[in-house]
Amino acid sequence: MSSNADVIGSVSGGASASRAENAALHRKIDWTGAFWVASGVPALVLFSIGAIAATVGKPSWLVWTLSIGFGFIQAFTYAEIAGLFPHKSGGASVYGAVAWVRYSKLIAPVSVWCNWFAWSPVLAIGSGLAAGYILGALFPADAAINTWQLTLVDLSSIKAGLSLRINATFLVGVVILLAVFAIQHGGILRSARTTMVLGVVALIPLMLIALVPLLTGDLPSSHFSPMLPIARDAQGLVIDGAWDMAGITLMAGGLFIAAWSTYGFETAVCYTREFKDPKKDTFKAIFYSGLLCIVVFTLVPLAFQGHLGLGEVVTPPVVEADGTVSTPAVYSGMLAPEIYSGMGVANVMSHMVGGGEFVANVLVVMLVLAVLLSIMTSMAGSSRTLYQASVDGWLPRYLSHVNEHGAPTHAMWTDLGFNLILLLMSDYVFVLACSNVGYIMFNFLNLNSGWIHRIDRPDWERPFKAPKIVLGLGVILGFVNLSLMGLGADIYGAGTLTAGLVFASLIIPVFLYRHYVQDKGQFPDAMLEDMHLGDALPKGGKRAGILPYVTLAAGVVVVIVAHNLAVY
Repeated sequence: MSSNADVIGSVSGGASASRAENAALHRKIDWTGAFWVASGVPALVLFSIGAIAATVGKPSWLVWTLSIGFGFIQAFTYAEIAGLFPHKSGGASVYGAVAWVRYSKLIAPVSVWCNWFAWSPVLAIGSGLAAGYILGALFPADAAINTWQLTLVDLSSIKAGLSLRINATFLVGVVILLAVFAIQHGGILRSARTTMVLGVVALIPLMLIALVPLLTGDLPSSHFSPMLPIARDAQGLVIDGAWDMAGITLMAGGLFIAAWSTYGFETAVCYTREFKDPKKDTFKAIFYSGLLCIVVFTLVPLAFQGHLGLGEVVTPPVVEADGTVSTPAVYSGMLAPEIYSGMGVANVMSHMVGGGEFVANVLVVMLVLAVLLSIMTSMAGSSRTLYQASVDGWLPRYLSHVNEHGAPTHAMWTDLGFNLILLLMSDYVFVLACSNVGYIMFNFLNLNSGWIHRIDRPDWERPFKAPKIVLGLGVILGFVNLSLMGLGADIYGAGTLTAGLVFASLIIPVFLYRHYVQDKGQFPDAMLEDMHLGDALPKGGKRAGILPYVTLAAGVVVVIVAHNLAVY
C-alpha cells in the first residue's frame, strides 16, 4: 500500500490512470477564484431575512449573529477534511462521506445527497425571488401580469396553500436559470471570472444597506427592545412573548432557517480539484469567505430590522361570533406578507439608503444581480457534488460526464430539471425549510467526520489541522443543529420535518441501483484507494469502533426529544 503523500503526488502528476480518467475537472483557479464563486453566499441573506424577522420578531438580528458564529466555527473542520483530498471535487459532503463509508454504505451517500438537495434549491428560490424583484419593479402589485396563475397540482395535503403553478414569476425565473446555465457551461474559470464581476457589483448594495443606517443612526431602540420573541393573542394580534418553551421554539426555528444561509460559505471547498495549489488555496478560500459572511450576515439584518421594525396593523382580523379568527390581521413592517415571502425585501432595502426613486431602482437591479450571483454559486457547487458523487460510486454514472471545458454538464442539466419543478411551487419558504432538513443532517455527519478521519487516518498529511477544541466545538454544534431542527422545522409547516426526512431517504434506492446493479457491489478503484489509503489495518478495518454508531443513535434521540419539546 502506497503512502498518502506518494499517492497524492502521483495524482498531481497524472500517474494514476483511474483518477486521471475520472477527475476531468481542470486546475485553473486559485483561492481568490473560489472566493468569488462563493461570494454569492452573502446574498442568501435576502432569501430568508423576511421569514426569520416575521417568525422571531425583535430577536431576529441576534439569530443571524449567532448563526454565522456557528458557521464560522464549523468551517475549520471542513477546511481540514478538504485538505485530505486535494484530488476530489464536490465539497465537504464528499470528504465527509469517505469517513463514514467504512462504517455504513448507506450513511455516506445520505450525507452527499443531503448536501446536494440543500444547495440545489437555491436555483429555484433565487430565480423566483429575482423574477419577483424584476416584476415588482416594472409593474404594480395588482397588475394582471403579477396576479394571473395557472394551478397545476394542489399540494395542500402537505401544507396549506401549497401548489404547483405557472405564473409570470415562473416564466421569468426559467429565463434566469437558463442564462446561468449558459455561463457555467464554459467551465470553472469563466464562472469564476463572471462571478468576480457580479460579486463586486452585487456586494455594493449589501454593504450600503449594512452601513448607511449604522452611520446615520437610523436604528430606533423601539425596533429592538424589549428583546422578546413575538406571540399572538386570541385574535391573532402580535404581542410581546416570553422566553418560555414557545419563545425558545421560535428562536430555534429562526436559527434553523438561518443556517441554510449562514453556513453556506462552506461551498468554497467544493473546488479543491480545480485549485492550482489545493494545499494552500483550500483554507484561504473558506477562511476569507467566512470573514465576508460575518460582516454581511451581522450588519444587514441589524440595519433591516432598524429600518422596518415589527410594523403596525394594516387590516384588522375578522373575528366570527364564536371567537374564531376567519381572516388574520395584516401587518406592515417585518410582519408584512411580502416580507415573509421575500418578494418585498428588495423594494424595502432599495429605500433604506435614501436618494429617491432612481437610486431605489438602481439598487433593485443590483440586488437582482446579487441573487443571480447566489444562483451561480449554487449551480457551480451543487453540480460538482453530483459529479463527484457519481465518480465515487454513490450516484448513477451518467452524472460523471464533463464537457470539453471541464464543466459537469450532465450534473448541471439534472440540477436544472429538478429546480424547474421546485420553481413551480407556490411557497418558497416551505421549499427552503424542507431542503434545510437535509442541510442540517449533512452538517451533523460532516462535523463528526472530522474526528473519524483523525482516528482512521492519523498519519495523513493535513495542510490545515484544526485545533482540537475547535474540532470538538464543531461536534457539539452538530448536535445543537439537530436540536434546532427538531424544535423549529415545523414552524414553517406541520409537515416540514417529515417531508425533509422523506426526501433525504430517496437516495437509498438510487445508491442501491448504482452500487449493486451498475457496479456489482464494488466501489470504483479511486474510491477504494480513498477508503484504505495508507491504512495498516486489514481492508475494511474500523479504528473508531462503535463510536460512529453511538453518535448516530445519539443524533436520532436529540431530534426526537427536541421535536417533542417544541411548542407552537
